[in-house]
Amino acid sequence: MNNLLKNDFRLFALNSNQELAAEMAQLLGCRLGECSVTQFSDGEIQINIDESVRGCDVYVVQSTSQPVNTHLMELLIMVDALKRASAREINCVIPYFGYSRQDRQARPREPITAKLVANLLEAAGATRVITIDLHSPQLQGFFDIPVDELRGAPILAHYYEEKELDDIVVVAPHKGSVTRARKMASELHTPLALIDKREPEPDSSEEIEINIIGQVEGKVAILVDDLINTADTITNAAHALINAGAKEVYACVTHAVFLESAIVKIEESPIKELVFTNSIKLSDDKKLAKMTTLSVAPLLVEAIRRIHNEDPVSPLFEFSYHL
Repeated sequence: MNNLLKNDFRLFALNSNQELAAEMAQLLGCRLGECSVTQFSDGEIQINIDESVRGCDVYVVQSTSQPVNTHLMELLIMVDALKRASAREINCVIPYFGYSRQDRQARPREPITAKLVANLLEAAGATRVITIDLHSPQLQGFFDIPVDELRGAPILAHYYEEKELDDIVVVAPHKGSVTRARKMASELHTPLALIDKREPEPDSSEEIEINIIGQVEGKVAILVDDLINTADTITNAAHALINAGAKEVYACVTHAVFLESAIVKIEESPIKELVFTNSIKLSDDKKLAKMTTLSVAPLLVEAIRRIHNEDPVSPLFEFSYHL
């Protein structure tokens, strides 16, 4: 990718996922830009850019993951600093886009925080957003700047193609993941099943009802979702699949958000292997032997290469595209 090594290209990393940014820099054949992120004694964030970015196309790598508010403020302050330093283009590479679940008013008087974050990024001076698997794809419509939502599922599907499991069924753990699961089932040439979970009425003594639509008995089930937070949905689905006669249960997601309680649930669940990407940096205390991490660096690097060289980005949105 030597054609990326122009004087007007800069890649910066903030604090959320420097390992991913370093891998991207290595693939691009460039160095990470020099900047410092510090805090005043009262917790206010200060950012200094230690090299010229005047007239440059700048890419800033920052997942807005835990601690989400700190990482979001780092990104906003960096974008403002770049704008004031006369950067030509400010591209925010946000592998995991926090607040994307708050995309509508589920109840009266609730905020639409995803729209607020979009407004903040634009007001700060961002000219483009590159992200992976938004919780709600319609969030792209909250922006008035280009948003490239890349897909993590092809990376996961390719992993299972190489694993060569037999008699697979791809399973959507809830109705919101049906489209993602259907595409993976099509890529792997396997049948599709759905976990139908029905919540009891408020103040009812009834238990949650879980039904499985599709044939899973004697099969190797692969659960597919965009993220794991509490792990309730994915582990309950795994137990239901085993109870329905599934031979083995695997699970894969793009974003490993992972609350502390999720690790215990995953460890105690019948999931044989949980596969996810490195869109979020996972601390060592959250890693289990049954976990496998795949890198999104090649995907992000290819997107950056195409954008910087004004090549079509659309091939990256195809599920069958392989890097």
